Amino acid sequence: MQRADYKTLRKLGFTDDELKVLNLWDVATGTPVDLAIAYIRRSQAADNLATLRKHLKDIVWAAERENVKILHVYFEQRSASKAHVTREEFDNAIGDILKGRAKTLFVWKSDRLSRRGMGQVGMLLDEFDRRQARAVSVTEGLDSSKGSRIVWAFLSERARDEAKDIALRTKTGMDAHRSEGKWMGGVTPFGLMYDKKSGALVRHPTEFIPARRIAVALLKNHTPKTVAHEMNKRGYLSRTGKPFNATGILALAHSLSWAGIIPVRERMTDQFGAPLDKWHRIGKPLLDSDGFPVSCGEGVITYAEHLKIEKNLASRARPGTCIGDRTRGKRKAKCVAIAALRCPYCKGRMVNSGVSFYCEKRRNEGATSCEGSSINRIETEAAVAAMWQNQILSLSPDSDVIANIAREWLKYDDPEKEERRVKLTSALRDAESRKTNLEDAHYVTGTLSATRFAELSAGLNAQMDHMREELTVLARDADLSPLMDAESLAQLWESQDAEGQRALLRAAVETIDFAHVKGRGKRGAPVAERLTATWKAESREGIDTLIATALDHVELTRNRRKAAETAAQPVPTVTNLSAQVSTLVETQGAGTRTARIAAGRRAARNRRTAGLAA
Repeated sequence: MQRADYKTLRKLGFTDDELKVLNLWDVATGTPVDLAIAYIRRSQAADNLATLRKHLKDIVWAAERENVKILHVYFEQRSASKAHVTREEFDNAIGDILKGRAKTLFVWKSDRLSRRGMGQVGMLLDEFDRRQARAVSVTEGLDSSKGSRIVWAFLSERARDEAKDIALRTKTGMDAHRSEGKWMGGVTPFGLMYDKKSGALVRHPTEFIPARRIAVALLKNHTPKTVAHEMNKRGYLSRTGKPFNATGILALAHSLSWAGIIPVRERMTDQFGAPLDKWHRIGKPLLDSDGFPVSCGEGVITYAEHLKIEKNLASRARPGTCIGDRTRGKRKAKCVAIAALRCPYCKGRMVNSGVSFYCEKRRNEGATSCEGSSINRIETEAAVAAMWQNQILSLSPDSDVIANIAREWLKYDDPEKEERRVKLTSALRDAESRKTNLEDAHYVTGTLSATRFAELSAGLNAQMDHMREELTVLARDADLSPLMDAESLAQLWESQDAEGQRALLRAAVETIDFAHVKGRGKRGAPVAERLTATWKAESREGIDTLIATALDHVELTRNRRKAAETAAQPVPTVTNLSAQVSTLVETQGAGTRTARIAAGRRAARNRRTAGLAA
């Protein structure tokens, strides 16, 4: 039987023979007191794996001195000082101790455990004390079960201060390199590349010519959409191999790095003002001591050309509109149908272009990406509203679609309740996982006594039952009565803004396709006749049950018919049952793929039955 951490140990560079020497080859067994968990962490990818292997060897030797076995080795590369960083392997290691799988947690050094100070380490040690467990730091000789809490507190706070010093030194070094014109990493703009020898940006051998073509078009005051269309028309592709679009062209136009200039960055913070690992470029160049922008190498455009392009873009800005106004915040939804409407050619999203809905791909990337199609916006909105109401009224009250609409409506109408439901669902899954581990510890590995297993199981089952009851109440609170009455349904739809109507539409509709007609205006078929909705599927349990029953009856009839050939007994048929299947399939939507398959199977069974009767 292979260890669960075998792949981790191999990634650290250990051979099978080395694992056997270190007693890390066989699966460790025994009581929790005789077992331990090892946690290895490195801060940088550049750290040598030989160092990490030495860390683990020291831990193994310490475990042998104390006559305990390493049950599992957890390894990860994560920051231990940033509260917003999730450390999955750290949580798993602590979870094994809290679940009772082992009683000892080994770390090579206290700062390898955490750099968040005694605030985190102290609570961790409290939980360990409640479970008669301990944390051991190998190089510092610390054992939390032997009254070394004060030393743990001192070293934890020292590690926290050291993390701040590391961050300060790193920031100072990066700022110094920027002031000297060094490129500090990240994705280089289209048309440029990073030269390791000089540490600066240089022209890309294949991307520079198309990038310069974009720059010339922007200098001529062409719109980003026009530039993207021209680039795609000439057969150029972006760095990712996809067609150019207006958003990408606009990003290049605003990029100071595209001009070979180092931009000023501001670090983003959370709601409490704590710094995050995210930076925001404020659109201003970094200036040297003489007040001139600092260059980081060659650019596709000059700084003077960058200023001219920015002036061209600003000249087209319209305050209060979507054109160049970044102060409006998040725009509110105005249209409902585009939440599900799809282009008849590329099956992509549609966008609102005033009086009509237009293909987003064609609009942003030009005619080379999609032939493009449009449909009247006002008529489409009215037709979609009527389709939605008619479809909902045709469903039964216990329909899966109705239940899904209730859930989606709960998310939109009562976000606090939905947040509570999500948390409960996550907690229930976690409890179920803990129950599985508990059963494995008792029935499989035998590391948990029957008495302790009964105690923990009782508490865990009570907790899970309480969660299920609360989830049942949350799911039952949704009022579906307005969805069953035509007048109330119309009032519910009309009473909501575009966001609310989108929530109702997405709960019932997968996509809405429309047929393209040539010509302008109201030529061709009405909009309502051109729309085809793909509704979210109903439950197949009823259909599958009847189909399975029909197959059983066909087999039973076939056997009885063989016996009846000699006994001349009347042969029962499955006509009524086939009719039930036919009716149910048709009510669930004969246009769907599953319904067509069911109809085909039904026809084949009828042909077989007719052949047997003949």
